Amino acid sequence: MKTPSHRKLLVVGAAGLLGVLLASCGAATSTQVGRSPVAGGVIKAIGAESEYGNVIAQIGGPYVSVQSIMSNPNVDPHTYEADTADARLVGGAQLIVQNGLGYDSFMNRLESAAAAPGRVVVTVASTLGYGAKTRNPHLWYDPSTMARLAPVIARDLSRLRPDSTAYFQRAEARFVASLATWHEDIAQLKASFSGTRVAVTEPVADYMLQAAGLAMATPWSLQAAIMNSVDPSPQDVVIEDNLLARRQVKVFVYNQQAVDSTTASFLALARAHKVPVVGVYETMPAHYSYQAWMVAETTAVSDALSHGVSTVRLS
Repeated sequence: MKTPSHRKLLVVGAAGLLGVLLASCGAATSTQVGRSPVAGGVIKAIGAESEYGNVIAQIGGPYVSVQSIMSNPNVDPHTYEADTADARLVGGAQLIVQNGLGYDSFMNRLESAAAAPGRVVVTVASTLGYGAKTRNPHLWYDPSTMARLAPVIARDLSRLRPDSTAYFQRAEARFVASLATWHEDIAQLKASFSGTRVAVTEPVADYMLQAAGLAMATPWSLQAAIMNSVDPSPQDVVIEDNLLARRQVKVFVYNQQAVDSTTASFLALARAHKVPVVGVYETMPAHYSYQAWMVAETTAVSDALSHGVSTVRLS
């Protein structure tokens, strides 16, 4: 995903920033503006990315109404443009969960332009201690992220609606327990293929691949260049070409939502030399829960390594 300097942002129709008092909500970037809403109402929540929206919905159940800003897995998230509809959603939100690390900084603009009493904003990167120098912003592929984020969401939902605290705590526990299948799949992948070399285009799924003990053969400089819409160096392109043409890797993982001429050439080379390919997503595909999505991505990598099966799209 490109950082803000590589994304056009269109934020129109929003009011100017109101003078507000920012008070800590207990975590580094879980901030609350003004007074809490009256307990008992349905909480309006936003996930800047659909994966965060899905986790909010699982923990909040019938006590939240959740919408996500970036939610279309068929659209290149690198070119996302916030619009007036997004501004209206943010203006009415009481809880917002966003990624941080520059991945969705347009949310900060929207929030500043439309302050709302009682709004709680959770910036995942800061809340979970990912430093500003963290170079891979695709935090939801880190197996530890959502397990650590779930208690934060449950806590903030409870602050907004104290009478439903017991429900949120039970839902959080169920959610964290439900991650066990994915974690077990990663452990099995590691037990079978630790040290196996893989190639990628961008660092979309790197956290998951590294947790499974797979060895990243693609230079970081190439990954970062493609992630930030910069042409990779000729030297890095040659390295990647050789990894695929000489079958020095067992699988090629690419960002299914962002295929340009460079990544298309790598894909063609992988297919020509019978290196199985796996398409991964930045935006959660429809009809999946977060847990099912992560299991499906891990299964696709396992199938590629175990049976040479390519998975271009999740069904």
